[in-house]
Amino acid sequence: MRALKAAVLYFALVFSAGVVLGAIRTLWVVPRLSARTAGLMEMPLMTGVSAIAARFVVRRISISPRVRERLVFGFLALALMLSAEFTLALRLRGLSFRDYVTHLDPVSGTAYYAALLLFAFMPAMVARGRD
Repeated sequence: MRALKAAVLYFALVFSAGVVLGAIRTLWVVPRLSARTAGLMEMPLMTGVSAIAARFVVRRISISPRVRERLVFGFLALALMLSAEFTLALRLRGLSFRDYVTHLDPVSGTAYYAALLLFAFMPAMVARGRD
């Protein structure tokens, strides 16, 4: 139960930041640069948000330092993130899953999915500190 609670909180924190940064990216950065450049600029910010959120959740929910427990909540959060991505993004854009996959930029799309893997592993990567 603790892993599920941690996963929901971690997902909510990172997804909320992603919505804000995504709006900024779409409304202000993409028109000035390109979708690829904007997406690549956003990746380090989202990775930083993931690290901060993972550390916060590990401390807040008192997650064990055991890697297995942290991976469980990281991958549960990833499942929530992918569900939200495919449900909300596809509906808002009016795309099918196939259209979504075929229209991904090969560079920024790959970076995005690499960032999602980092998101899943981040709880196991952050140190608990002096809790």
